Formats: sequence, C-alpha cells, structure tokens
Amino acid sequence: MIAYVTVGADDIARAKRFYNAMLPALGYSLKEGPEGLSYALPVEAGQRPVLPDFYVKPTFDGRPASAGNGAMVAFEALNQKQVRDLHAAALEAGGADEGQPGFRAAYGPSFYVGYLRDPQGNKIALFSSNPNEPGRDG
Repeated sequence: MIAYVTVGADDIARAKRFYNAMLPALGYSLKEGPEGLSYALPVEAGQRPVLPDFYVKPTFDGRPASAGNGAMVAFEALNQKQVRDLHAAALEAGGADEGQPGFRAAYGPSFYVGYLRDPQGNKIALFSSNPNEPGRDG
C-alpha cells in the first residue's frame, strides 16, 4: 500500500494555489507548515488513516525542485464532470494542460482522464472510471 506521495516545489504559494483548486473537492484537507503542504483524507475517530497522503515540500537538499521524467500522480474523481471541472480549476490556478479530459484509446472503455502539469512541472492526472457513466464506446 502506498502511504504517501511527495512532490517538490520551489514556490509553495504557487503550488498551494494549484493543489487547492482540486484536492479539497476530492476530500483532502490541508495542513500547512514550515515544511510545506500536507494533504490528507479525513479519518474517523478510532480508524486508521485513509492513504495515501500527498505532500508538497521544498527539496531536502536545497537544490531546485524538478519533475520526474515518467513520474505522475493520479487522483480519482467521482465522475467525468468532476474531472472536467477540476482540470479547468487547476488550469485557472496556474497549471498547464498536458491533455484535455476525455477517453484514451490505450485505456479501458470507462477510463476518463485529464492531464496537467503543476507550476513546478510535476505531471498530475485526474481520472474517473465510474461504471454508472457512459464509456468510450457508449
């Protein structure tokens, strides 16, 4: 099980604007501190944390943050409309389009996805595989 994902950022304020445009709508809450941004899903009293957490941090070695080649973080949305809405909100909040929301021939018929780059260049996917919505072939 993946416990957490961390991406580096040189400008935490820009990163916060970008991630706040979509992660709260997916149920994540933000804790901010001198070490950066920590997004987590809610936990009921007496329950184990819902993983993974998502962290946006300055680099530990002090060198500029960079996006991993081939690395991507994907967040699951409730439905196709939420993918479109959050993709648009993230673009408005400083992200760059890496692929408009829609179906991709290389993936299953119900996998609906949009791709972005955060202000640091990290690749982010927003997807839905909601079986109650029309698929690529329907």
